[in-house]
Amino acid sequence: MSMHRPAHKLLATCLVIVMPATASAGWQVISAEPGKRVEIDRTSIRKDENGKTVAQGRIILEKPIVDPKTSMSYRIVQAVNRYDCASRSYSTLKRSYFKDEGELLREEEIKLQIEVPVRSGMLDDKLLREVCRPKPGPEAAAAASRTADKVNEAAGELRKANEALIQRDVKRANLAAPGSEKVEPAVAAAAPTKPAAHQPVRSPPSAAAPPPHPVRGHAVHNAGSSEHVAIHWAYDGEGGPENWGTLKPEYAICGIGKRQSPIDIRDGFRVDLEPIQFFYRPSQFRVIDNGHTIQVELDGSSIRLLGKTYDLIQFHFHRPSEERVNGKSFDMVTHLVHKSDDGKLAVVAVLLEKGSENPLIQTVWNNLPLEKNEYVTPPDLAIDPSRLLPDERGYYTYMGSLTTPPCSEGVLWLVLKQPQQLSSEQVGIFARLYRHNARPLQPTFGRMIKESR
Repeated sequence: MSMHRPAHKLLATCLVIVMPATASAGWQVISAEPGKRVEIDRTSIRKDENGKTVAQGRIILEKPIVDPKTSMSYRIVQAVNRYDCASRSYSTLKRSYFKDEGELLREEEIKLQIEVPVRSGMLDDKLLREVCRPKPGPEAAAAASRTADKVNEAAGELRKANEALIQRDVKRANLAAPGSEKVEPAVAAAAPTKPAAHQPVRSPPSAAAPPPHPVRGHAVHNAGSSEHVAIHWAYDGEGGPENWGTLKPEYAICGIGKRQSPIDIRDGFRVDLEPIQFFYRPSQFRVIDNGHTIQVELDGSSIRLLGKTYDLIQFHFHRPSEERVNGKSFDMVTHLVHKSDDGKLAVVAVLLEKGSENPLIQTVWNNLPLEKNEYVTPPDLAIDPSRLLPDERGYYTYMGSLTTPPCSEGVLWLVLKQPQQLSSEQVGIFARLYRHNARPLQPTFGRMIKESR
């Protein structure tokens, strides 16, 4: 399970905490073209408690467009993003829509922040460089001075080590030679005691010296620095599921967690489970190919279970199904991700098998974006998520995790027992985009599984 309007996507590449557009903001133009311009507020750039960079940005449109949620027009879209400068990714936390400068129309909190990789050479790459570059001023100058002092100190220590090693070699050569007078000229010619000022100081070879090339791994260290080349998570290769827990510290639970998903659902307790109350209704939607799956975002639907209401945030697809039932895998699965007011997640899984065409899935496929990380928001078109659900609503339930990094645990899983159908052609369309995007099965570690009887 993964967690993520043309103007909306471009804004997402802008820049966490949206503030009203005021004259006090330090807006700087990043991109200007016919019809719109993109700006960032340099005074808003700051570090959060996790060391990531937070900044505010906006798109100013030449012509207003109609907001489908309010049926009113807006001309400025303002957002706050959190940038991870090391891994070159960002996530949007909040958006605000303005009729005009200072005239707020509405705001929306982004309940589930999705990390989007920054693409080189694109607008978001330029924004990343603007946001992540060091701020000028006394603090930056002092930091540069401290760095220079450390470099000079290290160079001095290395020079001393060089000279001590040379003296040791000279001594050894004198002891080994039949006469010291015969070896001194050769030593003097081969080992000058002080390098030229313009030449870098090089340490002599030794058995304990590190290898000249970086060791292959999940994070490559640049020589002489503490920088890492981050590997983005994926479903194969070095960023594959077996390595997720080592890619970032915040992903560690992917490798050591005891309540990870997906699992093979078997040997459950057959009991009278409370029915899931589905309050699904038609609503407008937007589709994104986020680089890991096709995801559909929508509002206005929810479920209720055990006295708690969970709002439907998004649904997305995996091929094949991530979960299995008594060892059986299915062609695909839809995960409908819900979130309660206290931040708890509940995921309804609808297993999909080949059969007749699924009208709702076809509507999604009809509106697939032409590029990754670009939203498509069909105007005057709504979908009803209840059309994803089977007639029989019996289910399996267990406590698990997200099935993508950061693999957070404490997720309530509700796997509907009756599969739904989609056509072979519909499976084939998804397979051309994602041949395989399912996390392998995880150990159950004795977790309780319940099943509707």
